[in-house]
Amino acid sequence: MNYKIEGEPLPVVTCNLNDGETMITERGSMCWMSPNMKMETTSGGGFGKAMGRMFAGEALFQNRYTATNGPGMIAFASSFPGSIKAFELAPGQDIIVQKSGFLASTSEVQMSVFFQKKLGAGLFGGEGFIMQRISGPGIAFIEIDGHVVEYMLQPGQTIVVDTGYLAAMDATCSMDIQSVPGIKNMLFGGEGIFNTVITGPGRVFLQSMPVSAVAGTIKPFLNINK
Repeated sequence: MNYKIEGEPLPVVTCNLNDGETMITERGSMCWMSPNMKMETTSGGGFGKAMGRMFAGEALFQNRYTATNGPGMIAFASSFPGSIKAFELAPGQDIIVQKSGFLASTSEVQMSVFFQKKLGAGLFGGEGFIMQRISGPGIAFIEIDGHVVEYMLQPGQTIVVDTGYLAAMDATCSMDIQSVPGIKNMLFGGEGIFNTVITGPGRVFLQSMPVSAVAGTIKPFLNINK
């Protein structure tokens, strides 16, 4: 399978499959395809895995698209202005992704629920107690809100991230929270009470325009005529 990502800030990834190759998506993200792509809706590994995906912000069922009778083409579009990031995962390599970040993948990729080991990081870190673990081998396509910026953290190196700006990280990274110093900063700084702290080693992928931030920006204008 080969692919091409184009069209930011409203991106789409077009995948060209060999005969018999399969792609998976969980949110009806298919936007166009060649007529020889066969669709099948499955639970993707049984009830347990389906419930895990639901808790991680995805659908209970998976849509599987397989090229039949020759090569096929299928395209998946992002649901929000931003970026699509391709992760080419080796066997045993995992990434941790924000809820609802998964767009599509090759059929070998496995998805499972990821629970924050530290309850405080899940409750106050802005990323949620439950995230997604995506495991190789295979290629996974992830939706990222806005522009994506990648940092490579060395062992013990940290980066402080405001609420909602973490899109994905290598499973080798760890997450914790820290409070904003000073009561005045907490109450009047406009940055909230807690920040997320990511510690290496591993890659961290940050997004410039979280959906939550966009919703907060436009909320005061929704009732302007009422």
